Amino acid sequence: MIRRAARSGRDVAVLLDDFGHRLPAVPAPPRAARDRGPFAELVPRRGPRGCGRGRAATPAPLSVWRMTSEQAPVVWPLIATSGLPPTGAQMGIDLLSGGAFYCDPVGWVTDEAIPVTNPNVVVFGKPGRGKSATVKAFALRMLGYGYRTLVLGDTKDEYEPLCRALGVEPFVVGPGLPARVNPLAFGPLGHGWDALDAAEARRREAVVFARWLVLIRGLVGSQAVPFGPVEETAVGEALRLLTGYRTAATRLTEPTIPRLWRALDEPPDELVACCRYADRRHFLDATRLLRDALGALVKGSLAGLFDDHTTVAVDWRAPIQSLSLSRLEPLGDSAVGIALTCLNSWGQAMREIADPGDLRIVIRDETWRQMRLGPEAMKSLDANLRLSRRDADVQMLLAHKPSDMLTAGDAASQAVAIARDLLHLCDVKVLHGQDQAVGDELGASLGLTPIAQRVVTGWAVAGKGRALWLVGDRAFQVQTVLTAPELRLTYTNEALTGGPA
Repeated sequence: MIRRAARSGRDVAVLLDDFGHRLPAVPAPPRAARDRGPFAELVPRRGPRGCGRGRAATPAPLSVWRMTSEQAPVVWPLIATSGLPPTGAQMGIDLLSGGAFYCDPVGWVTDEAIPVTNPNVVVFGKPGRGKSATVKAFALRMLGYGYRTLVLGDTKDEYEPLCRALGVEPFVVGPGLPARVNPLAFGPLGHGWDALDAAEARRREAVVFARWLVLIRGLVGSQAVPFGPVEETAVGEALRLLTGYRTAATRLTEPTIPRLWRALDEPPDELVACCRYADRRHFLDATRLLRDALGALVKGSLAGLFDDHTTVAVDWRAPIQSLSLSRLEPLGDSAVGIALTCLNSWGQAMREIADPGDLRIVIRDETWRQMRLGPEAMKSLDANLRLSRRDADVQMLLAHKPSDMLTAGDAASQAVAIARDLLHLCDVKVLHGQDQAVGDELGASLGLTPIAQRVVTGWAVAGKGRALWLVGDRAFQVQTVLTAPELRLTYTNEALTGGPA
């Protein structure tokens, strides 16, 4: 009873209140607010109870795997690598990292952290997968960085809208048209010859005549005619006599291919003596195949195109220059390939002396046509790719697939070996969508992994502008993004739809 009363008795504060004394109340401590997590309520391990709420009678077992860092890339082969610096043209979105993708081939060469040693770019892609649109967008966006574009052979007039949008009218080369391009042009090396000292004259002579010999070797080789030391000596001495270099002329005369052919077909006594032949008949017998090959070209594929001095006045300060070869399509692949070979030599002459800071993007479309002319025709293209680092040119080669380049000859031929080297001379490779049959070919030619092959033959086929960019040994899964004006300038299906979509 006593204990119960104590429990139910009044405390000191109540007793004091009876006598008029009120003690101050002690404030209660604030109740800490509960920190709510990201989930409003906890969910049981097997899921919430109820019909249709995803409850599992048995939880799914977890599979545990152990592997080394060397084995992990097999499971996740396209983990986002370290990104490229944000310099150059912003091409689109790198879907592996979620960031923007920038293309700057020359800048990559000068950056030691990027495994790129040359600014050459090769672009492969099935027709209609956005190959040409990507190249045009790159050329257009690099204008803001001081680059100018030279299209050496627009075989389908794909670059005409881009040229006209930039205020430039492309040059058209074709039978019956007034435009002429002399592949034996001196170029800038022929300027001021009368003021050169002996050493500089010999240096320029070596460069110019070597380029001419490569061209003639390629043209003669396209006719399946051998070009050995005998032919090289005859052509070299004929060119030196035609230009006046052999007679130490202070002002050299620019030769043409028809003049070279006539000099060989009707050789002067001085040429016969320089080539160390017993008489004129001996010279004609030894050079019969060479003269017949050049004569066939002068009267056939080169007639009216590359048989006279250059008549086009190229403005090298313009944002873009293009030489159209679409009028040669009816003449066949061989004629287009020969024209590309001549333009390649002419373009090389124009770039042998470039002003400091004169950065150029050189676009070479349908290069496989030139490569099919044989190994001699490919050596000129090979020389341009090797000199791109010296000239600060971004050489861009376009083709449908690697096998187009490898059909230059037999599997063990010199032409195929040079074609493979050309692929390795391009440290940047852009692989647009391809059929499944090309996947193994890409793996064999470029060393792609099976996962990377499936990106090209699967993901890249599902949309235009998608491509696997290989920058050295780094892979980037890029979606090219075009603005509305760029879509109109890069549209290439006018013949099918009548206009841009």
